[in-house]
This record gives sequence, structure tokens and C-alpha cells, in this order.
Amino acid sequence: MGLTSNKVLVLAVLSAVLLFVGTVWWWPRLARRNWRAVIGRIGLLLVTQVAIFASIGLFANQAFGFYASWADLFGQESGQGVVVFHGGRGGSDGGPLQVVDTQPVSVSGGTRPQIGGQIQKVDIVGRTTHIATPAFVYLPPEYFQSRYRTRTFPAVTILTGYPGTAAALIKGLHYPQTAHDLSKNGQMQPMILVMMRPTVAPPRDTECVDIPGGPQTETFFAKDLPDAVSAHYRVGKKPGSWGIVGDSTGGYCALKLAMHHPESYAAAAGLSPYYKAPIDPTTGDLFHGNKEMRNSADLRWFMQHKPAPATSLLVTSSKVGEHNYKETLKFISLVQSKHRTQIASIILDSGGHNFNTWRREIPPTLQWLSGRLSDR
Repeated sequence: MGLTSNKVLVLAVLSAVLLFVGTVWWWPRLARRNWRAVIGRIGLLLVTQVAIFASIGLFANQAFGFYASWADLFGQESGQGVVVFHGGRGGSDGGPLQVVDTQPVSVSGGTRPQIGGQIQKVDIVGRTTHIATPAFVYLPPEYFQSRYRTRTFPAVTILTGYPGTAAALIKGLHYPQTAHDLSKNGQMQPMILVMMRPTVAPPRDTECVDIPGGPQTETFFAKDLPDAVSAHYRVGKKPGSWGIVGDSTGGYCALKLAMHHPESYAAAAGLSPYYKAPIDPTTGDLFHGNKEMRNSADLRWFMQHKPAPATSLLVTSSKVGEHNYKETLKFISLVQSKHRTQIASIILDSGGHNFNTWRREIPPTLQWLSGRLSDR
């Protein structure tokens, strides 16, 4: 049974309940003052608390999508590493994007692609970086309707936080369902959503950096990903056809990619982002002493010392509950002083660093992106 299985969660909750009842039942018998009774009481309390914390942890993981499997949880995930091909075409059949599965969108009539659209699970291999990673692609209903058979669509890359799971963007943050409803109600144009996590070389957190001698993550998201998706789907060819959004680490990545590569991303939204790449045990040495790279990964430094990029940015925070509130206000003020870069914000009165907060921000964010992207 997998880490995210409902059976595992039910068993954990059931175990916790039974242990709690057992503790209450057996406690009078263990009230004696001898070493066996003391060890019994300690054992019951310890096992019960472990079961309770395990239940809470499994529930939180299902709700927020921190880890996808037991191997991912224990840092043993190895199936999505950096793949280097030594042939000329990069894969078994040369395709940079392969569809491996499809699923309906959880909306009324969603079993029919012409009504609900479709979610396709894909494997992507970067032509230049040779990074291999899975993703989910949401295609809107119009993509399958005959009257739009020659139409191209804008595309939006959507990134999770770290470590995150791409499936959480569907099950937890409801991006496809939200996009479907907004488009159906005429509040945004139909868009293709490419949903994935920024962790392309797990378990390492690369912070979307081209690491010297390591994964070229920034190049993958700036060049390889749009090229692979555009080669497979009907995506607009103009530079203004792509946007990017993410939460937490994904939000930082989204802002940085649009600022560093405005020719690739015309607009970017960071939900609860930070503005400087951290260095910690999950990242390792990202820059290998390269001061220019380190500075460029600091978005405020970049905005102060580099030409302002011709892109549009959206940042979100909350007055109570988010640690990035003051930093976000400083970033907004800094960008406002630059004329080529547009800045917008969503500031909630309260809201923590969690899915519930981001679900409140996603509808206006998608509408904002829709208004800045071209379908040609």
C-alpha cells in the first residue's frame, strides 16, 4: 500500500483509536508501583502517541502532497533522476514528450474531453539538458472541439513547492477544475496547463538553478520544457504565449524564470514566494563559488543591478500568517521603480503557507495570467 493510499490512512487512524481505547481500558491494571507496570504505561503512551502523530502526518501529506511514496519520504526516490543520453535523439523513439496515461477532469461531464477537457500524464526529456521528468498536462475542452481544430492556445507552467508532488496540483489545488470553470464562465481564455514539481533531480532541491557540473534546471524550464510541449501540442508560437506560476519554492522559480528569461515567459505569478535561493542540506552547493550566479538568484539584487526585464509579475502574501509579507512589500516597491517590468499583487488579510490559502489565490491568478498571454 502506497504512502498516499486511503487504506494506509484508514489503518493508521483505526490503530490510533484502538490504542487509545486500549490505553484507557488497561490503565487501571497498570497502576501498580512496580517496574513492569511502569514500562507498560510508558509503552502504551508511546505507541498511542506514535499512532496519533502518524495519522496526522498521513492526513497532512494527502492534503498537501509533500511526499508521493515511501521512497520519496525516506529520501530513496531514484526513478526521476537526471538522465544523460549519448545518442543523437535523446530517447528510445526520439520524442521529447511522451503521453503515458490519460484521465478525465473532475467536473460535470468530465468523462468527455469535448466537455471537461483532459489530463494527460507525460514524460518529458530535455533536448539540451537531458533532464527527464514526469508532468501532467491539462487540455481544455476547446482543444478537442472540431471548431477549434486549427486554434493554438496559451500555455502555463505550474510548479509545486519543495518537495511537492505534481498530483497535488490536481487533487489538492484543483488547477484543472478551476481553469475549466473560469473558462466556461468566460472569466479567462482556454489555456493549456503543464503541471509539475520543480524537483527534477530528487531528492535534491535545485531551486531552478543551472548548477555547475550538475542539473541544468533553469535551462530545462526556460528552453527544453516549452520546446517539448510546443512540439507536441497546439501552443501559440509567439513569445507571449507562455506564462508560469508556482507556490513557495515554485513561486520563487516562476518569478526568477520570467525575470531571467522574458523571451520565454511573458508573465509569472509567485504564490507565497521567497526572493532568494536558500543554501541548506536539501540544496547542497548550488553555485560552486560563482558570485555572479549567486547574485542573479537573488531576485532583489537582480532587479537592482540588471536591466529590468520586459515581463509581468504577480506576487501574493497575507498580512497575518505568511512570513514573506514584509519581503513581498519590499519587492513590490523595488519593481515599481522599474518601468519595463509590471508588478501586481494579491495581499490577503490572513492566510497561512498552505493549500487553503493558495486555493483562494489561484482563480484571480489564472485570470491575471489569461489577460497577459497570447493564443497565437
